[in-house]
Amino acid sequence: MRLWTKVIAALAIVGGAGALVAQDLMPEVAAPKVAENASPAASAPEPGGAALTTVDVDAWLDGFMPYAIESGDIAGAVVVVVKDGQVLTERGFGYSDVAKRTPVDPVSTLFRTGSVSKLTTWTAAMQMVEQGKLDLDADVNKYLDFKIPPYDGKPVTLRNLMTHTAGFEESVRHLIGDDPAAAIPLEQYVKENLPPRIYEPGKVPAYSNYGASLAGYLVQRVSGIPFDDYVEQKIFQPLGMTQSTFRQPPPKQFEPQMSQGYAGGKAQKFEIVIPAPAGSQSASGDAMAKFMIAHLNDGAGLLKPETAALMHNFELQSFPPLHAMALGFYHDDVNGHRVIGHGGDTAYMHSNLDLFIDDGVGVFISMNSDGKAGSPRWLREALLKRFADRYFPAPLVGAPIDAKTARQHALMLAGSYESSRGFETNFMRLLNLASQDKIAVDEDGGIVVPSAANAAGEPRKWIEVAPFVWRDRDSDLKLAAKVVDGKVTEWNFDTVAPIMTFMRAPWYRDSAWLLPATLFALLVVALSALAWPGGAIARRRFKAAGRYEGRRLRDQRILHGWQWLVLAVIAGWFMWFTLAFGSLALLAGPLDPLLIAVQVLSLIAIPGMVVLAGWSLWTAWKEKRGWFALLWGVLLLLSAVILLWIALAFHMFGITLSY
Repeated sequence: MRLWTKVIAALAIVGGAGALVAQDLMPEVAAPKVAENASPAASAPEPGGAALTTVDVDAWLDGFMPYAIESGDIAGAVVVVVKDGQVLTERGFGYSDVAKRTPVDPVSTLFRTGSVSKLTTWTAAMQMVEQGKLDLDADVNKYLDFKIPPYDGKPVTLRNLMTHTAGFEESVRHLIGDDPAAAIPLEQYVKENLPPRIYEPGKVPAYSNYGASLAGYLVQRVSGIPFDDYVEQKIFQPLGMTQSTFRQPPPKQFEPQMSQGYAGGKAQKFEIVIPAPAGSQSASGDAMAKFMIAHLNDGAGLLKPETAALMHNFELQSFPPLHAMALGFYHDDVNGHRVIGHGGDTAYMHSNLDLFIDDGVGVFISMNSDGKAGSPRWLREALLKRFADRYFPAPLVGAPIDAKTARQHALMLAGSYESSRGFETNFMRLLNLASQDKIAVDEDGGIVVPSAANAAGEPRKWIEVAPFVWRDRDSDLKLAAKVVDGKVTEWNFDTVAPIMTFMRAPWYRDSAWLLPATLFALLVVALSALAWPGGAIARRRFKAAGRYEGRRLRDQRILHGWQWLVLAVIAGWFMWFTLAFGSLALLAGPLDPLLIAVQVLSLIAIPGMVVLAGWSLWTAWKEKRGWFALLWGVLLLLSAVILLWIALAFHMFGITLSY
């Protein structure tokens, strides 16, 4: 499940998968397993490319995967390649259970596929479209037993859901848990967790787990079959995907074959994906091979050819000339070949499925560890790119434009941007203070885009090859910007263009100045608060008389006490976010008392600080206390106003458990 970064990389958890390498725990690579009817023969390779045969792919994987998972601290992985309706190879690497030293078996070991599960859900939805039970362009309220409010009079359609353009705000409260009790029936989930719609439908891509779960509920409603049962009866059984399930926890017969999920080198509890149709699937590599073969074979066993073609060939171009969105699949086009696929992440497992739809080739990878420094993301992206470079090579296209124009365009692009997959209506917008995308210009006039880094975690070298279109110097990855009235308003790059976009942050939410201003404000409040006990200690040591007494002393104590309250509230917010995104299971309730407390106290503490800081400045002026006292009064009032601005702009005021 694309958790859009978690802290949205809240929503890619990055950490260490333990010291697997140091402990010398990497096993022998599992022997390749190939379907009995698979042939190592292949059609003629592309000019300059290798022959796509079992022997060659196995040799290539043996050179690529063991080092990749070892250097990335990934306990185990499975890779499957299919071609022309057959399994070319199925390979297991590393361990499914480190403690028991159980190797990954590509046929029997089940991995959590995260948002690759959505492809199963979308396929189920298209079966209902094929049967006339769902209409891609009808208001989904037609099929629901609750109502989704319109946005400016416009409804949500199934096509909107399948292209992530329904306009839903991000929602993470009920996302992933580690206790089976955290699971919520699908009907209850979609009714109780409806997020606000913040964009016009069909316009802005904003990836939505809720939207996929709603599609699963539509299937359940119109088929009359519980979603888990439907998937088993109408998708898994017809294809012989015996090592597959959406059920959580998995049925007893699958428990011994489930891969452990690893974080920090330690096995973790089984993850409960609460919006189940969006990401709860567990499946073996061999099962996913059958799913890929069905889609590559015009939907055989699942869909009529014309239905599969509708699903695969539809293109929503939200950001030309970048990758488009198909129906449920998104484009991973590479080296001039049309590729449709989907990535998937849970907290501990990471997957990717790609179909070279015109070439009859599919590639699936799944890994069971969070790895280090984002290694699962880099590995799956590198696997697709290097696979394509080996078997479908193509020269890079696009010569640089002139340096003067390129520098001008780079300067126009520079600035702070917010993801469309984010929060608009609640306190989670605070994440923007730390997670806005910053684009800068280097000394050579090139753009620096940290969020579109390469496998080494370093910014790519971008070459502008057309007005406001850049290409990675070392690949065919593209980045583009939209210009309105002579100003860049939005940018995007191929990897995420089908499912989200980056919009320029308005000045009042621009963290380039707001974050330093916030830190400055907190420093001033902290120093002022510390002056209270510091002054008391100094007076006691030197036996000096206090400056204030009576009512004036009481008022001064209220001021300093209030400053400590403000600091406590900010610390409470910091603690809530740290705990919540340290374990997503805590988002679904355990932290509610802390959240309610900081929301209530924010309403009291921050406006009160503005009033008291204003009183302090007026009192310093009235008492003619000198220039330093006046200056400090001004700084304290300015700091209080900055904190009030943050609270208003990022929705810290208001008591809600919907986020």
